[in-house]
Formats: sequence, C-alpha cells, structure tokens
Amino acid sequence: MIRTVILLGICSLSAVISAKAVQAQVRISPMVIETEVNRNQAEGVINVTNITNEPFHARVYVQPFAYNRDTGFETLSSSPTDLSPYLQFSPRELIVPPGTTRRIRLIAQLPPHLPEGEYRVVVFTENLQEMKTSDQKGNVVNIRGKVGSTFYVRKGKLSPQLIIDSSSFDPEKNQIKLLVRNIGKASVLPTATWTLKQQGSIIRSGEIQPTGITAQSDRYLFLNLADTGKTAIAPGKYEIYGELIWGQAPNQTSLPFNINLIVPSQ
Repeated sequence: MIRTVILLGICSLSAVISAKAVQAQVRISPMVIETEVNRNQAEGVINVTNITNEPFHARVYVQPFAYNRDTGFETLSSSPTDLSPYLQFSPRELIVPPGTTRRIRLIAQLPPHLPEGEYRVVVFTENLQEMKTSDQKGNVVNIRGKVGSTFYVRKGKLSPQLIIDSSSFDPEKNQIKLLVRNIGKASVLPTATWTLKQQGSIIRSGEIQPTGITAQSDRYLFLNLADTGKTAIAPGKYEIYGELIWGQAPNQTSLPFNINLIVPSQ
C-alpha cells in the first residue's frame, strides 16, 4: 500500500514536529523572524540551503497560525492576526542546486490605519518531489515534506508578559502540566528549568525546551517525569520551583516561580 504523508517541521514560537526526511535535504534559517514596523514596512529573509547532491524543488506559501494550548502548532483558515494580506514574498517556487543557498524575501506593507498589534504567518517551503520510505508496518509510504519558518511583524512597542496560572498532573502520561498565560501583546519563546520537591527533598528536576506562546493566549508546558529507572511519584502534595527565561542576551527576562501541585490517588 502506498500512502502520502505530509511531514511538517516547525521550529518556531512553538513545538517541533519531526521532519527528518525534509531536514536531511535542506537547511532553513532563520526558523523565527521577529521584526518591528518602520514607516509602515517590515522585511525579512529566509535562507534555503540544499545539503544534498540532488536539486531541491519546492513551492513557497504562507498561512496564519496559532499555538493550541494542548497540541501546539496549528494552521488556521483565518485569523485577526493574519499577516498574509499585507505580505509580498518571492520567489513562490524555487529550485536550489546541490550545495547552494537561495533566499526567500519577505516584505510586509501595513496600512497606516491598521491597529497596533502583532501580525504573523508561517512561511512554508514544501518539497515538490515525493520520497519513498517504509512505515513501521512495512508499508511503502510516499513522503512529501514541508518546513515552516514563522514571521512576526509588530506594529507599536509590544512585549510579552508571562504568568504561571496553575499546575496539574496527568497520570496516564506521567507528566506535570504547567499552564502559562501570556497576557502581553507579543509572542514569546520561553525556556524553563524546574525542580519538584516534597517536604524540602528534591524528587525530580529538568529543563523545558523553547515553547511558543502567542500574544494574549496560554499554553501548557509539560514536565516529563518518565525517567528511565525512576519509580512513579507517589500521591501527595508537592512544590514546583523554577524559572522561565525568554529573550536574547543582554535583554533576557526571567520569571522565577513557585507553585503547589497535588498528585491524587489512583
């Protein structure tokens, strides 16, 4: 049986869905572009580098997107923050010879009457050539992959503002869910360090990779407790200590936090 699968690789103010077959062909940089409007205009450039010995043929298109609280990145059919009506980009189709780099140029022209705020799209580079591979059941699969870079354009002096809202425990996945709200008007890509304690003793600790939270939304950060060789945590009361960090040095922002967690009995 032959199936066609779209592999999506997004490394943006968000989760990453594996697209190794595509990423083995091309290198996309930057994966995130954040810029401010200057005289109603903003620009960006995406570099597409072919790291194989075969030509890479792709089409380029854009879509509005958001980050779902539970599942992460998702494209949208429409959005009040959609940048695409004001965006020009070229080329819309490109052929990248082996070992070379091509540029995708982005120009956003925002009308003067447009309200202040953040406008965004994901810019997809989609391979027009399918690749054959096998799935876990041995079926032949035709893979056609696409990789996305996110483009954020901000009109006005905007910034994120994060708040730790609540914590909960998912016994099926052996995860702690930390709900983080972004009440600011700019999206953000925080990392985090965390420590789980009970009566002063350290039970677990770890790090959270960059996770996108769009402006005026919320997102779960998942603290994985399923370490090999460690027993499941017992029901009871715990404390979570940690720190959210975002921004680029020397303008990084940090938010220390301390929140209670109750692990219920099964």
